[in-house]
Amino acid sequence: MSTDNGPSLAPRQMPPRPLALRCFGTAFAVGFVLVLGFGVAAIMIAIPSARIAPVGAALCVIGMLILASLSILAVFAQFWCETAPPKQPRRHLRSRAFAWLPALLLPLTLFAAKPVEAVVPGVCTGRFVNPITDVCWSCLFPLTVGPIPIWPSPRPDTDNPILPVCACADPIPRLGIAIGFWEPVRLADVTMKPWCFVNLGGIKLDPGFDIGFKPMAGPSAVGGKQQYNGSWHVHWYMYPLIYWLELVADFLCLEPGDIDILYLTEIDPLWQDSELTLLINPEAVVFANMLATAACAADCVASTTVGPINALFWCAGCQGTMYPLNGNIPAQIGHVQGSRLALNRFMSKLHRQLILWGTSGQSALCSRDLMPIIKKSQYRVQATVPIPGFGPGACLPMGGASIVPGSGNMLPAVGEDMGYLVWRKRNCCLL
Repeated sequence: MSTDNGPSLAPRQMPPRPLALRCFGTAFAVGFVLVLGFGVAAIMIAIPSARIAPVGAALCVIGMLILASLSILAVFAQFWCETAPPKQPRRHLRSRAFAWLPALLLPLTLFAAKPVEAVVPGVCTGRFVNPITDVCWSCLFPLTVGPIPIWPSPRPDTDNPILPVCACADPIPRLGIAIGFWEPVRLADVTMKPWCFVNLGGIKLDPGFDIGFKPMAGPSAVGGKQQYNGSWHVHWYMYPLIYWLELVADFLCLEPGDIDILYLTEIDPLWQDSELTLLINPEAVVFANMLATAACAADCVASTTVGPINALFWCAGCQGTMYPLNGNIPAQIGHVQGSRLALNRFMSKLHRQLILWGTSGQSALCSRDLMPIIKKSQYRVQATVPIPGFGPGACLPMGGASIVPGSGNMLPAVGEDMGYLVWRKRNCCLL
């Protein structure tokens, strides 16, 4: 006798072996073709932007293709290759559907999620500087008439003329008022990637010849002490922002001009070779000792608080020593410190080559004066790229501690190219 105690739980009926192979093969082919098509489309959209490393993107997409294909294979085989699906309670069907939900959603994550961008080593990054929102306009002050501060500021200032009135014979004879203010005059790209123009949107030019290229240095170098070395290039732009905005009416007190590239260190042989640099700074041998380096500690404290010590011209304050006057930084501490030191050395080099002159003090009221040794106190430096500097530490003097402006101002991969706005003190006899 036989009794029927309920629905029989018969084993799942699988199709014959040739039919099963065809089902599995068809499922795998369809799944692979679908995912491959979407994957290739995703790569073709991402790769031209030069923001995704080709090797890393290929490996990531291949791995996702395999996982997605296997998921689709399993799903198709589960629902297509059954000839006699068993009758089960509704709750089991629901649980089985929810069990396969992650497998169904896994291939979609390849297209729904935005891929994390990673910059290829050597890819130039940057952006255009907004002259209104990216400039810390409080760096314009203090504004003085003679020794009297009309608009005071807690930032360090240079020595101003003793008398509020002045008289000049050139370029035209005149009597006027001795004013003092800080003006933004230059933009600077500081980067370890040759021909990378940071403040021009991050474009990288191909000069058509092999010049300016050196061995890889900095965080992009892998392994060894080479990753702590810096080999920086500087691009120097004319940027007379106050003249453009006409904030000061007297044209004799301002430097006219349009934005232009004034200097490229890639074509300067003295910038890349420390031995050739001795031609313009032979005194570097005298200051290459522990005593001279130890004196820079006092310049570091002074630069951060009351202003740089101009007598210690071989010191760059907290950034290090000013010599040699090139972009070779043998022991930099991060991009902010290394780039600021390279910029300080570059500005000192321009003074040595009589490209930059003195613009502050009693002697500069009527015209600029020759200054082969840099006067550090007449310059301020503000970061513009990757993050514009604002607040108390926005425009520190040369050699000031970079702890405040350096915090969060170096972004791995997307923020390793630095841009700076150079402020210069101007004392002038205003008509």
